Amino acid sequence: MEPPLAFRPHPWHGIDPGARYPEIVTAYIEMVPTDGVKYEVDKVSGYLKVDRPQRFSVVCPTLYGFVPRTYCGEAVAAHAIPGAPHVTRGDGDPLDVCVLTDRSVTRGEVVLDARPIGGLRMVEREEADDKIIAVLVGDPTFGELVDVGQLPRAVVDRLRHYFLTYKTMPGEAKTISVDPVYGAREARAVLHAARADYARRFGGHA
Repeated sequence: MEPPLAFRPHPWHGIDPGARYPEIVTAYIEMVPTDGVKYEVDKVSGYLKVDRPQRFSVVCPTLYGFVPRTYCGEAVAAHAIPGAPHVTRGDGDPLDVCVLTDRSVTRGEVVLDARPIGGLRMVEREEADDKIIAVLVGDPTFGELVDVGQLPRAVVDRLRHYFLTYKTMPGEAKTISVDPVYGAREARAVLHAARADYARRFGGHA
């Protein structure tokens, strides 16, 4: 048994992304579907902070957070997704993950094991901001799924609608694209690229 840590690890840099990465990943959850405020990890302190109140009644339909020790940089941007808009760079954040479960998780700032089954290539101003779609390991409804093609289309459409609209004021021109949806194999390739970007940006092994 390892000795207890003297200090709380930073959620981005101090938590291992998982021994079975990228088939099973550790996810750090920042938001749950009932949150009317967008929370995100403060990159300096590692504490969860209020980023902004949600502008509208739309809320994220899944648990939402990121995969530790990942970074959206050159390798993620260079990984072309067929049918996606042109990108020139990553968004400079850890790789986001949306985790499906039928269990009620009522608070963020938790870690869990998730199986990536696909993703969305979100692009804003030529920045890649991929959203990995994953399922909670052991979940009675979603836990055995292995590819996004097994999900009802309505579930994917809810995610697409959220990311298309959560920043846009009524009447504003849309600057965000969230197409195409890709499957588990592509998601694992994006996860590998995000680990390579993290190693390049912060050191360590991909």
